[in-house]
Amino acid sequence: MEFKDYYEVMGVKRDATQDDIKRAYRKLARKYHPDVSKHGDAEARFKEVGEAYEVLKDPEKRTAYDQLGANWKAGQDFNAPPDWDAGFEFSGGGYTGGFGDGAGAGGFSDFFESLFGQGFQQTGGQGGFRSQGGFQARGSDHHAKVLIDLEDAMNGATRSFSLRVPKVDAQGHVTTSERILKVNIPKGVKQGQHIRLAGQGNPGMGEGKPGDLFLEIEFNPHSIYRVEGRDVYLDVPVTPWEAALGAAIKVPTPAGRVDLKIKPGAASGNKLRLKGRGIPGNPAGDLYVILDISLPAATTDKAKDIYRDMQQALDFNPRVKLGV
Repeated sequence: MEFKDYYEVMGVKRDATQDDIKRAYRKLARKYHPDVSKHGDAEARFKEVGEAYEVLKDPEKRTAYDQLGANWKAGQDFNAPPDWDAGFEFSGGGYTGGFGDGAGAGGFSDFFESLFGQGFQQTGGQGGFRSQGGFQARGSDHHAKVLIDLEDAMNGATRSFSLRVPKVDAQGHVTTSERILKVNIPKGVKQGQHIRLAGQGNPGMGEGKPGDLFLEIEFNPHSIYRVEGRDVYLDVPVTPWEAALGAAIKVPTPAGRVDLKIKPGAASGNKLRLKGRGIPGNPAGDLYVILDISLPAATTDKAKDIYRDMQQALDFNPRVKLGV
C-alpha cells in the first residue's frame, strides 16, 4: 500500500488554513471534473483530489493524518503504525462528503480506508428540538483509543489519560488542545471494549445534555505476553532434556509464578493450558504456555564433544517427513 501525500495532491502547504484548502479544492475540482475536463486522467485525478479534500477539510481527520509526520513521501510503501491514533479524541459522524457531487462513487483508496475506514465512522450526537426556552440539542459523543497495560486489565486500576482535541483557531489553522482525564479501569476489561464516560463529550446546546466520551481499550505491547480476547499466551523456552525426559518448571503468569509439569516427549509448539489464568471474566480466559525448545550453544570444546556424541548415539533425522 502506498502513502498518499494529501497536501501534495491539493497543492497546498502543510500549514494551510481551512479556507486555503477549500479554495484549492474548488479550483482542482473544476479543472478535473470528468464532465468538462479534457485531461486523459481527469476521473482518477478528480477522485484523488476529492479524497484529499475529505481528509484535509475535516479538522479531526486532518489532525489524525498529520500525526503520521511529514517524513513520509508520496508513493512510499506504507503500513499504519500500531495504535497510531491512540490518545486522539474525535466526534465521528462518518465521511463528511468530500465527493458531494458524486465523484466518490468509486470509493476511497486502501490508504484512506486503513486510516479512517472504521474509527471515524462512529455515530455522533442526537438531533435538536425546540422548547419554550429555544433550541436545544444533546451534545455529540466523542471517541478515543487509549492504551493500558495487561496488568491493569487483570487487576483493575485508576489511570490518567491525556487526550488531544482538534480545533480551528481564529486564523483558520487547525490546532489541538489537551485535556487530562482520570479513569477507573475495570478488572477484566478486554481489548476493543469501550468505557463510557457520561457527559464528557461535546456540550449540549441550550438546555441539552452533553454527549458522552467512549474510550476504546487497547493494550500496550507486553515484553512476554500476547493477548487474544481474554486468553493470554506465553512462549516458554525449555531445554532438550526437559522436553525429552519431562520436568517440573516454574513459569510466570500475570498473577505470579506457578509450577508447570512438562510430560516426557514434549516438542516445540506444544500448547499447555492453565485454565482460568487469563483475563478475569465470566468465564475467565485461560493462559496458554507454548513450549519452545532452546538448544545450548556449542561454544566450547566440551559442548562440541557432547553434540558429536549425540550425533553418534541418536538415530535422528528431523527431515524424514520431507522424504530426505
